[in-house]
Amino acid sequence: MRYHLFKSLIITTCMITLCCFGYVLIVRLSAVFFPGGGLGVMIRDAQQQIVGYVQIGQPFTSDRYFWGRPSAIDYDASQSGGSNLAPSNPLLIQQVQERIKYFETRNPGIAVSRIPVDLVTTSGSGLDPDISPEAAFIQVKRVAQARQLPEQVVDSLVRAYIQPPLLHLLGPAYVNVLQLNLALDKLSSSL
Repeated sequence: MRYHLFKSLIITTCMITLCCFGYVLIVRLSAVFFPGGGLGVMIRDAQQQIVGYVQIGQPFTSDRYFWGRPSAIDYDASQSGGSNLAPSNPLLIQQVQERIKYFETRNPGIAVSRIPVDLVTTSGSGLDPDISPEAAFIQVKRVAQARQLPEQVVDSLVRAYIQPPLLHLLGPAYVNVLQLNLALDKLSSSL
C-alpha cells in the first residue's frame, strides 16, 4: 500500500510541476522566440496603423477583393466558434445554398460544381484567415475585371501567395486572404 501511495505522490508532484510551471515557461519562451510575441502577427499599413492579423480572417465583400471563408461569428475574435449545425440541418443547407447563389451572381459563368467548399461553408473557429488555392483562382476573373487588371497579372499574384503545406507534408496548401488583398492594393496603386 505504501509503495502505491508513494508512486502516486511522485506522479502527482511531477504532473503539477510540469503543468503549472512547465506550461508557463513554454508560453513565456514562445513569446520571445516567435513572431508577434504571442499577440499574433499584426499587419500594418504605410502609416503604421494595424490593418489586421495574419491569423484572423476578415470580411471582404467588394468585388475588388478576394473573399475569405464565411464566418458564423462575424469574424469576432473574442467569441471564436462555429455554427454547430449538422450537415443535415435545414438551416445550414439553406445558408450554403444562399452563399452559392450569391457567389454565382458575383462570378457569372462558374458552374456550381466548381465552387470550392471553403467559400460557402464556415470553419470551426469562424476566424479562418486562409482559403484554398482553388478558392482564390476561381475569383481571379471577378477581381481582375473589378480592378481593370489583366487576369494573368492577378493569377500570377495568387500563385505568388500560395503557401505550401507545413514541411511540404502536413495539411493543404493555402492562401492568406488579407496578405493577398493587401498585395493586390499595392499592385493596383503601382500601376
